[in-house]
Amino acid sequence: MALSVKERPDSEPERIDLNDVRQEILDRYPTKVARKRAKQIVINRAGGGAEVPEIEANTRTIPGIITQRGCTYAGCKGVILGPTRDIVNITHGPVGCGFYSWLTRRNQTRASTPEDENYMTYCFSTDMQEEDIVFGGEKKLRAAVLEAYEIFRPKAISIFSTCPVGLIGDDVHTVAREMKEHLGINIFAFSCEGYKGVSQSAGHHIANNGIFTHVVGLDDTRKEGKYSINLLGEYNIGGDAFEIERILHRCGITVVSTFSGNSTYTQFSNAHTADLNTIMCHRSINYVAEMMETRYGIPWIKINFIGAGATAKTLRKIARYFEDPELADRVEEIIESEMPDVEKVRDEVRARCEGKSAMLFVGGSRAHHYQELFREIGMITVSAGYEFAHRDDYEGRNILPDIRVDADSRNIEELHVEPDPERYRPRKNPEELERLAREGFRFKDYDGMMSDMPARTLIIDDISQYETERLIEIFKPAIFCAAIKEKYAIQKKGIPMKQLHSYDSGGPYAGFRGAVNFYREIDRMVNTKIWSAIKAPWQKSPELSAGYAWNA
Repeated sequence: MALSVKERPDSEPERIDLNDVRQEILDRYPTKVARKRAKQIVINRAGGGAEVPEIEANTRTIPGIITQRGCTYAGCKGVILGPTRDIVNITHGPVGCGFYSWLTRRNQTRASTPEDENYMTYCFSTDMQEEDIVFGGEKKLRAAVLEAYEIFRPKAISIFSTCPVGLIGDDVHTVAREMKEHLGINIFAFSCEGYKGVSQSAGHHIANNGIFTHVVGLDDTRKEGKYSINLLGEYNIGGDAFEIERILHRCGITVVSTFSGNSTYTQFSNAHTADLNTIMCHRSINYVAEMMETRYGIPWIKINFIGAGATAKTLRKIARYFEDPELADRVEEIIESEMPDVEKVRDEVRARCEGKSAMLFVGGSRAHHYQELFREIGMITVSAGYEFAHRDDYEGRNILPDIRVDADSRNIEELHVEPDPERYRPRKNPEELERLAREGFRFKDYDGMMSDMPARTLIIDDISQYETERLIEIFKPAIFCAAIKEKYAIQKKGIPMKQLHSYDSGGPYAGFRGAVNFYREIDRMVNTKIWSAIKAPWQKSPELSAGYAWNA
């Protein structure tokens, strides 16, 4: 018989036995399913210097469980290429797939001049019908590419395969090569059928491989600026990248390219000229950083612009990398000028939010980064997890040698990358790298989410709808952060829900001004009285107001 965990109206997380919670959830599943879920639901013990527990991640969702995940196509087209404004992105498949991935993440862009191309407002699809499924859709794809070129004359066109395309065997890569030769522009394709990987994470990897293969390195033009970086894994949801770029510009740091918020084909093509790669979302973009280091000699560091404290720490880390006292002094000036406004709002909001609890189940890195913002206003994260993470996103990159590559991961091509004979230029020589390491500077490193969370917190990978509802009933968090599909189910439980994939509305939440926006948004959400009215009067005091005709 399943355990019955006491549901306390005051929801005191420190008094809830997490072992009982975990066991109750597992007892609801068949034995075989419970064995697998047991490896994906763990109690964090990383606090106090203890080792993080092992968690199973990047495995297929169990059929029948309602998952938060998206598909491989969504990760490739929707996440990575979607925010790029001057590439015509054609979905080869039914129109619903293209429509689903069209501006659903509120990616923003800002063209430099009125003449600059911006195709993000368009939804391009071959709109495959039954006839195309039976007889093949390559002819229709060629016609779509030609039509897009004749209307828009873009610099590049990309093609994305959906599930039917993979099933019938349309060769999108051959079509891309033929049309590239015919039209004289860069045209490339992605085999990103939705079923191809465990989750949208597979699509990130496929997109990264494609951009690295077909675009990065095509333009050697160097932007002006003494300190040049690439901002990787930032998708400009709600204008986040605008705020980050504003701060970096004030510091005198040049952003060569953003992968891929507010991005352009030109940015991708000369990204190899930067002197440092900085990674925001570790899961979606570490592939590009690793390959660019091997081919071009650009080192990478993990950074975080979510949270005022994290933003200040990131700016100092970038300045330390360049080892220029002038930049270090400028960074301190910017931090000093930005923080008073942040601290004023933070302290005001903290007085109303201190001690309230939050849960975060969001895609790669966001469930980790946003805990920083909650900490700044005194809120406690009692449970968290990712939709599409790998083990290193939870446990840190030090466990990479221990991760077993299974059949699902082998679906994704691993590129063989070697140093470019002409463009390979190590930005730091071995002696400099060794000295910085001795001084505590960390390259290509990420400790993962668990080590940054206190002990006795519940970590769940690929959380199901049942688990979501049960956690809400037990913990009664002040707020639940997740993605699009969970929004209304959570709100019906009487819990405010902050959508952190596309923000629904609001933003930016990155950087200093973004932190202020987030403080105010969370204060408004957790302290509003509307949630106390979630139950209709007849649910609170049910009474019979009618009878049957035969009783009259």
